[in-house]
Formats: sequence, C-alpha cells, structure tokens
Amino acid sequence: MSFDIQKIRQDFPILAQRVNDKPLVYFDNGATSQKPQVVIDAEARYYNEINANIHRGVHHLSQVATDAYEEARVKIQQHLNAKNSFEILFTAGTTFGINLVANGFGQILQPGDEIIVSHLEHHSNIVPWQLACERSGATLKVIPMLADGSLDMEAYTALLNDKTKIVTVNHISNALGTINPVKFIIEKAHEVGAAVLIDGAQAVPHLKPDVQDLDCEFYAFSGHKMCGPTGTGVLYGKEQWLNQLPPYQGGGEMIKEVTFEKTTYACLPHKFEAGTPNIAGGIVLGTAVDYLNGIGFDNIVAYEHQLLEYATKRLSELEDIEFYGTAKEKASVISFNFKGIHPYDVGAIIDKLGIAVRTGHHCAQPIMDYFNIPGTIRASFAFYNTKEEIDQMIEALKKALMMLR
Repeated sequence: MSFDIQKIRQDFPILAQRVNDKPLVYFDNGATSQKPQVVIDAEARYYNEINANIHRGVHHLSQVATDAYEEARVKIQQHLNAKNSFEILFTAGTTFGINLVANGFGQILQPGDEIIVSHLEHHSNIVPWQLACERSGATLKVIPMLADGSLDMEAYTALLNDKTKIVTVNHISNALGTINPVKFIIEKAHEVGAAVLIDGAQAVPHLKPDVQDLDCEFYAFSGHKMCGPTGTGVLYGKEQWLNQLPPYQGGGEMIKEVTFEKTTYACLPHKFEAGTPNIAGGIVLGTAVDYLNGIGFDNIVAYEHQLLEYATKRLSELEDIEFYGTAKEKASVISFNFKGIHPYDVGAIIDKLGIAVRTGHHCAQPIMDYFNIPGTIRASFAFYNTKEEIDQMIEALKKALMMLR
C-alpha cells in the first residue's frame, strides 16, 4: 500500500491502550470510529483560541469562529462535490438529517402517496418514515432483501409508480456491509418523478460519495463514523428541495424577520439551522475530512478490502460459523454467528481478551427477523486496523468457543 499502516496507527492514541491487560483490538468501527490526534487537537484549539458564537457578532472572535465554521462547510461541499455550499446543512448526525427530511415530507405528502424504504435499513431510516406516514396518510413500501443480504432490484422496480414520492435507502448496510446499487436506485426513482434520500452513515468512512454524480436529492451522514466528533453530521440537499421543505425547528438564526403576526425564514442553509450549533463540532468535522482525504480514499478502499478478504478467510477456518451478508459488493463489515451459541456470550468473552466487536441486532431488527436470529457478532474494520489484529480476534474466538461448547 502507498501508506504506512504503523504510522497511521500512531495518529490514534486510543489504539495504544490495553483492555484487561490485553492490547485493544477495536473492531466496532461501524458504531463509531476512533479519532486521530489532529482531530482531538482541533477540538481543543477551538475552545482555547476562538470560542465564540457565530454569525451574530461583530467582534473579532465571533468573526474568526464564523469564518472557520463556514470554511468547514465549504470543505464538506467540495468533499461531496455538491454544487453549492448552502446545500450543506450541519446537523447532529444522520438520524437528525433523516428526521428533518421525513418531517418535511410528512407535511407535504397526501393520502395515497407512497414512500419506499428497504429491508436493509437502520431503524433511523424506518421509524421517521412511519411517523411521516402517520401524519400524512401516505403508505410505506419495502424493497425486499435476498438471502445473500442484497436488495431485490426486480421487486424494487415493480414497487415504483406515479404514487411514489420518495425512496430512502442506505448506501451501505450497517448490519451486513452490503453496498447497495444506489445509482441504479436513484435513476429508477427519477423515472417516476420520486425524490431519493441516501443514508450515508456507513458509507462515508469507506468511500467518497459524489452527490452530483449520484444525482440524489438528499444525502445524510454522521461525523463520528468518519473520525470526526460525536454530535455532528451533514445533510446534503438539492437547493430546490431545501427551498420546498418547511423548517424542521424554529428559533434564532433561521429567521429573516419575526413579528407576532408573521415570521419569514432565512435563506439556505440557515433556514434549517435554528439556534446555536455545535460550532466546534462543525469546524472539527472539516478537520476529519481533511485527514481522510490526506490518506486518500483509494488507499482506504483498497486496504480495507484486503482486511475484509483476510478476515473472511480466517473466520471460515472456524467450525460451525454462519455468515450473514455475503453480497458481491461489500464494505469491510462481517456479521456472523456460531451454531447453537448466542452472539452476546461470544462478545462478552472476547471482550475480556481485549477484542471490541458489536453484538445484537445493530438497530436493524427486520434483518435479524429475516434470518430468524436474535442478532449477530459484527466485526467492522477501519483503515487503521491490521491483519495481526484479525489474528488476535481469531485466537480469542477459539478460546470463547472452547468455553461455550
């Protein structure tokens, strides 16, 4: 590879710690990524040097903080290849962004209209649309999944009709790692005049989305999954759609003029950014984007694919293992179980050996229901993980299986 994995690991101070006197092996990146020192330092620098409220002050610190915040917005615009910086809304995360859009659609949809989600969705991309249907009288339709964890595209095409108003799917499944054919999904939705929202929470750590090439109406993601701070995120929206949707929250900053008789709203992006935002978080999310681009997403994709192939090979050596999500196109996520053993029991034992994985339904209960299982063991890899760590996980799993069989 064109990057030095050991040098990269030195950027992440948490990776040097020990858990239960064992080296920490962090394979829970699908839940949240670790943070490089440059991101940690940028957060401290904001509070040490430029802490002030933004957009409203004429004093020096306010202007400096405002400039830094808006520069981060431009960085993210360029990262996503959005047409305009005002199409980038800062949010508290993917869930917030999806709820913003779903709330807006809940106010403009009519009875008989249809919303399409997929069987692979995180609860955050199911529940808000159920609420929108309850408010509007619209109907929720579901793209079925296939046994390998991919989506049934023939069934999806059959679901589309002139009643379809929005299609909302994840770019990558958090539970299975399936990379969905979002460009095809978007193209087919546009043929019937439907808008498309892409949940990019699991995609942005692994690839660099181009929203103009995808041509989606909305793209939401969280900062904490891509080396940024928690409580940060972005919703990209096409200008015409952001102008069409009503505000999600009311308050300061999102107004043009307020009287007791009538309020008019500010222009984009401020119409959707009521109140004092997570200023430090927005600025530092820009730092995280810079860091990832410095490594290079081509490098990240290639290296993580090596980790996925190696982990799949090593795990396949274990007896009675069952894999979930074997689609051809996958990110560096593996979900698995061992016959007759509850995933929680395995996860609890290997935690004692320093191995951090996620066990449970991963906020994707419909997927678990499809396989008729309570949950899975999920190992999710990042560009700072190593094959040696995978070997350590394998040895820990062998010990867990000896205890549980």
